[in-house]
Formats: sequence, structure tokens, C-alpha cells
Amino acid sequence: MSANTNLVSRLKEINEIGIALSYQPDINSLLELILEASKRITHADAGTLYLHDPVHKTLRFEIVRTDSLSIAMGGVGGAPISFMPVDLYDKEGRPNHATVVSHTALSGETVNILDAYTAQGYDFSGTKKFDAKTGYRSRSFLTVPMINHEREVIGVLQLINAQDRESGEIVSFSTEDRQLVESLASQAAIALTNRRLIRQMEELFEAFIQLINTAIDDKSPYTGGHCERVPLLTMMIADAITRTETGPLKGFVMTEEDQYELKIAGLLHDCGKITTPVHVVDKPTKLHTLFDRIDLIVTRFEVLKRDAEIEMLKKLCDGSRMEDAERDSIRAEYAARIRQLDDDREFLRLSNIGVEKMPEADRQRVLSIAAYQWRDSTGQMTNFLTDNEVENLNILFGTLTGAEREIINRHIDVTIKMLESLPWPKHLKNVPEYAGGHHERMDGKGYPRGLNREQMSLQARIMGIADIFEALTAKDRPYKSGKTLIESLTILGKLKLNGHIDPDIFDVFIREKVYVEYVKLFLSPEQIDEVDLNTIPGINLGA
Repeated sequence: MSANTNLVSRLKEINEIGIALSYQPDINSLLELILEASKRITHADAGTLYLHDPVHKTLRFEIVRTDSLSIAMGGVGGAPISFMPVDLYDKEGRPNHATVVSHTALSGETVNILDAYTAQGYDFSGTKKFDAKTGYRSRSFLTVPMINHEREVIGVLQLINAQDRESGEIVSFSTEDRQLVESLASQAAIALTNRRLIRQMEELFEAFIQLINTAIDDKSPYTGGHCERVPLLTMMIADAITRTETGPLKGFVMTEEDQYELKIAGLLHDCGKITTPVHVVDKPTKLHTLFDRIDLIVTRFEVLKRDAEIEMLKKLCDGSRMEDAERDSIRAEYAARIRQLDDDREFLRLSNIGVEKMPEADRQRVLSIAAYQWRDSTGQMTNFLTDNEVENLNILFGTLTGAEREIINRHIDVTIKMLESLPWPKHLKNVPEYAGGHHERMDGKGYPRGLNREQMSLQARIMGIADIFEALTAKDRPYKSGKTLIESLTILGKLKLNGHIDPDIFDVFIREKVYVEYVKLFLSPEQIDEVDLNTIPGINLGA
């Protein structure tokens, strides 16, 4: 092959490498591509790629390759690197120009060494120790800085032992080798910087999301962690679906970008709650507003008891000539009244604590107590409970009134509005749909848009199940303790049968035992009971 033909071939390879660098998303793969390409175009036997660590002021070994010794460390699939980083400054802060790689990093200059054993001005003692230990003979070195578009040295590319393409003998690196590697190193530095910038932007973006979620969770000690657990469970379910080998969801595939998109949607699925009033999000009892109004009602009971005592004493005083039996009757009537009031007070205390379903008899008793008359602070006789207190104490499920539940439910409208207002890049364009659909139902009876199964993406349906299972098992709700595993799975099975959740996703959730990993992370030991799948409604293990 003529020199010109060889040069054209190598330039063509440089061009192809440059194209490859532009679309390689993984940094480790990118670094390995850079080193292997540099070795290939210079026909070098060995090479090392170092990255600059500005915090510790060192060069860190990232990839080490020596073909003739079958050494492969770092990169994709390589063995761990045990070498210590190269210091760029000594303990007194003086630049370290002793080694060729540190000199190149500090000066930004390429250094071409014909023979490390005869070269002057650099310390190759480490190289000689390596040779003595392995029987290798390090001879020619080409050390090139990786300089990005901001003229910063972000790493160093060092190639060792160029080989004659025909005889295989160790030769020096040529001027063409130097120019080609410098060109490649420059392209590589820019590509690597771009990847780092993209990674940093992603990390910053996720940090902002976590900031929002922290603010939401910190608003209420009763829902803290929800924004962390739902996306985690969502990804567990999605991963299980990609593994499934049977049923309608067989063959479902998610790329890394798809997974990242779903993860972001999971993290943002409740971002609208940042606008929900704290006293609604954090309503631990039915009568709680800025404080628990049950204390006001308890005070009224004391007023009724006082009035009952006054009435008794007046009767006794007015009946100075009454028989002892009549006096005893008055006292007994008073004692019975006090017992009734104490019993009613404790009943309202218990009614103030939210339950999953309040019995109708208890709701009627609240109405009866509400009809008691008492003299308020203005001296007027009025009903013992206000209409608002009756409404709250007679809440059928939990601690929220219908109006308050509407406020809570409105968070999903705000979530959708917030997310749809953002200029999402192409690979995240589905985030609003995924995050905004977790309260929809398969039968179209969900909210906020009343979508049915066919109108929803699989990812949104996955998040719906994750949100429900997390809520069922959560230990931090104000009106209930976390349900046991078997209770939660039973409810999920019923939700499958009544058209609430996706039946195929539920089948995968059960068949792949997604719940096992989740409960180990987040459920307390007393919640984790023995699961007999035959008792779970809607089970279809064969699908």
C-alpha cells in the first residue's frame, strides 16, 4: 500500500470515527471508542486514556489496554483499574512536570517519545517497573492532550509502541500519527464534553424535580416518600413487563430513552400537589383545619355537664321538702346524663378519626348529638354541632369532605397543566401523558379526562397500578395504617375485575412477583404476610 493510499485510508477512518463519536450516548463506550480508534489508526500495541479530575487535581486512569499482554482494564467490560491517579501538583502546590502525562495535561502539548529508556527530562521509573514485572518492553510513546472547545485539557491520550504494519516491529510514532491522533483527540474531547454537559443537564433537571418532590413530601409527614416510591415501583413493573414471556404484553420493549422518559414521568406524577393547601394535604382528622376542632366540641361537653349539674342542684334546692327517694332519682338522672355525655364525647373523638367506611348507625348518632342544645358564647341557645362539623364528622371514607377531595383531585389537573406547558425535548415528549393518566380507569370512569384503556398508553396504565399499590401499603396515611400484602393484592384483584386497573399489567405484577421486591424495601414486617395466590381475585397466572 502506497503512503498516499494509506493516508487516505486513515483519514477516511478518522472521519468515520468522528461520525461515531457524535452519536455514542454512553460515556464509557465513548472513551473506549476513542482509545481503540487511536490505537487502530496508529497501529499501537497499547494505550491509556486518562481523565482530568479538577477537584483532586489528578489524572485518573479510565481505560488501559495492552494487546500483546491481553490487558484490558476499565471501559466496557474491562477489569477494575488498580493504578493510583497521577498527581498534577506536589504537596507544595508546584506543577508536576516529571511524568510525560502530567506534563501534557499541564502544558497542553503533545509529546512524542522515541524510546522511553533513553528519553531525557521525564520520569519513566513506573514504566520500567511495569516492564520488569511483565516482561514487556515499552519503547515509543505518543502522549496527546484532549482539549475541548473551551481550550481546557479534559484528559490525556497516551499510545505506546507503534508497530510497523508489515513487519510488526516496534517503531516510533510518525508525524502523520501525531497529526491524526491530535485531530481525533480534539474531536473526542468535544464529544466527551458534550456528553458530560448533557449528563450534567439531566442531573440538574432531576435535581429540580427532586426539589419539587421534597417540597411536596415535606408539606405533609403523612405522604412523605410517596413521590419517591411511586416512580420506583413504576420502573419495577415496567421492567417486569419487558421480561415477561407470555400473555398479551409479551414482546414489550423499552429503550434506555424510553425508561428515562417513564422515570421522569414517575418523578413528576404528583407535581401539581405543590399547589394543594397544606391543611388539606395534611388533614389528619375530620375536624382538623389549622387545628383540631374536636377540642372545641369537648369544651362544649363540659358546658353541657356544667348545665346538667346546675339543673340538678336547682332541683334539689327547690325541693327542700321532697322525699329522699325523689332526691336519689334526681341524682341518678344527673349521673345518667353525665355518663351519656361522656359516652357521646368519646364517640365523637373516635368518629373524628378517619376510617375506611363509617357505619350508617354512627352517622345517625352524629346527627342525634348535633341536635343537642347548648348556650353559646353569645348566650344564645343553638345546636350542639354546626352544619360544617356534622358534615366533617359524617365523612364516609377517610378524613376529607367532598369539597376537600375535589381540591386534592385537582392536583392532577394542575400536574397536566404544568407539564404540558414545558417545552419537552423529543425523547421526553410523552411525560405529560404518562404522568397525567395515573388516576384514569380502564372503564373510562376515572379522572380528570375520563379516558378508557384504549385511549391510554401502557406506561400511564403502569403508573396507575403503582400509585394504587403504594397508597394501599403506605404506612404514613393519617386515617389508616398500611394494609398487609395479602389485603393489598386482594384489593388490586378486585380493581382488575371492576375495570379500574389494567388486567394484563395486574397479571404480570402477580406472575413476575413484582410486589416481593417492593415490600422488602418499604413494608414493615407485620405487613408482610403469607400470600396464597389462589385467594386473590382475578388471578390469571397462565396468561
